Amino acid sequence: MSVQYKDYYEILGVSRNAQESEIKRAYRKLAKKYHPDVNKSAEGEKRYKEINEAYEVLRDPKKRKLYDELGPNWQNGQDFAPPGGGYGSYGPGGGRVHMDFGGDMGGFSDFFKTIFGNMGGMGMDGMSMEDDMFFGGGAPSRGQDQSVTLEIPLSDAAKAPIKRKMTLQGPRGRRTLEVNLPRGIADGSKLTLKGQGGQSGGGPRGDLHITVKLIEDPRFEVRGHDLTTTVKVTPWDAALGMDALAVSTLDGPVKIKLPPGTQSGRRLRLKGKGLPLRGSGNGDLYVKIEIVIPEKLTDRERELFEALREESTFAPK
Repeated sequence: MSVQYKDYYEILGVSRNAQESEIKRAYRKLAKKYHPDVNKSAEGEKRYKEINEAYEVLRDPKKRKLYDELGPNWQNGQDFAPPGGGYGSYGPGGGRVHMDFGGDMGGFSDFFKTIFGNMGGMGMDGMSMEDDMFFGGGAPSRGQDQSVTLEIPLSDAAKAPIKRKMTLQGPRGRRTLEVNLPRGIADGSKLTLKGQGGQSGGGPRGDLHITVKLIEDPRFEVRGHDLTTTVKVTPWDAALGMDALAVSTLDGPVKIKLPPGTQSGRRLRLKGKGLPLRGSGNGDLYVKIEIVIPEKLTDRERELFEALREESTFAPK
């Protein structure tokens, strides 16, 4: 099969020898610009999908290495026929696990699916995880335990408890499981599905151990169940205060009051706007204020700043 090649480096606007930190910065900048909460156009949605797909490949050393080794037909716009076998398994009897959560934003492109098969990733249609243990082995009476990493978006962690279906693909075929994501799920949380691990010769299955990893959202930094978002304001808004400063939350944008005399770096706390805690309640959302100075001034703006400098008695210490 021939598919249209995608230049993931061009999509993120980085060179082919870009470092991981440069790729991450480019992704965060573009994801903020085209996030559905900010850009609601059809073109914006398309670009957001492309950006996430490109980052999924270039952030993962294994996927990036395979992508870089595609061969001479790498030029953008050419049809590319991938080598047989796609993305290889991890060794004798190695298996892949693909999480498919559906969703109305669509999944990865045919190019991605052709090259990487069921590796999945942080795409718009759900989550993915890789099996990091080999199948088989263990005592004859019981299958081997398996460990996987489950990547979920912050929005799913915010909605917990919820149920999701996942498809595990191993050497003996595919099977679908339903996973309960409990309230209070956080980055690094551990889940165990009893009897859902590897098979043995006629014996019971081992257990499936799941480690939860929260997919990075460019709008928020996560620490436990608390979130931090950065909001940029002008010097005059920081000095005078604002009655309605727009802030992004997991529930959508809200308006908050900015106190007069706010300093750059100040953190405003929105209680209960973080991730759900176990039992009841939520963590908090912290709004970090960043004061931005204009690089260029109009003639009138310069006059006003000069007048303020002459008039003001403020002297920073």
